[in-house]
Amino acid sequence: MNLQIRTQWESHLQNLGEWHGSFTRLSPQGQQLEDTPSILILEQLNDKQQARLTLRRFRENLPVNELVYEYSSIERNLLFFENGAFSRGALQWGAYSEFWAEFGLIEANRRLRMVQQYNRDSQLRALTLIREKLVGTDTPERPQLTFEQLLGEWEGKAITIYPELQGASNSEAESPHSYPTKLKIEYQGNNHLVQQLTFETGTSARTITSTARIDGSILHFEHSPLPTQVLLLPDGASCNCPLEIKPGSVFVLELGWLLQPNKRQRLIRTYNDQGEWLSLTFVEEYKL
Repeated sequence: MNLQIRTQWESHLQNLGEWHGSFTRLSPQGQQLEDTPSILILEQLNDKQQARLTLRRFRENLPVNELVYEYSSIERNLLFFENGAFSRGALQWGAYSEFWAEFGLIEANRRLRMVQQYNRDSQLRALTLIREKLVGTDTPERPQLTFEQLLGEWEGKAITIYPELQGASNSEAESPHSYPTKLKIEYQGNNHLVQQLTFETGTSARTITSTARIDGSILHFEHSPLPTQVLLLPDGASCNCPLEIKPGSVFVLELGWLLQPNKRQRLIRTYNDQGEWLSLTFVEEYKL
């Protein structure tokens, strides 16, 4: 994927269409609590700079829940990549306030979205996994992700964009940044795996090594500054986020999607130690 050639509005239009799927509400441990069929329609209006989003959710024995939203600009808390991938959410984390983020990845006729929600005690409260396909298509859903599928060496490219992209002239906004990435995941034995992530920072490369305890479909990174977990979910999805956010801590929220045995995409929303949203990163990586 190239750096931002399309505008934010043009990039958002990559999601046009009628998407059929479901909203699956999960506990923080990944257990399914509720599954609600859905139809989402995103369409352009006569004025090409206007769009309408219609969302219908079908709960059993209840009236259809319908939300209709017309708009002509992109909100400040939302950023798109040129292939249509996006994330929106809180601009600022703060103690005693609810905090959330949504992620969306798109590949051909399917979309994968995830909402992560924290309560007023800054603890992970709930997750919503949203799996969608374009009406009239039959691309199958991918199977549940396993840690064995992640083992190996991955190489790819990351593109980072910044909130200043919204509502700023090109001279004011920080330019998108593209850089190579390497990820090595090895099974260590005794239900543990080791992950080494290497990426460039300016003229040098930085490697972060972390160890996870495998507990079924949960990878526990217990020795991180903030204890973090990765949930392995249906449709090849993975959800990476801290169990609790604490003041003075840098943290990331992430959605991953295994599209093919050797191809994976990730979206990463980064916050600084003041709780401010810093950037959004899209990674596409391939297993060697």
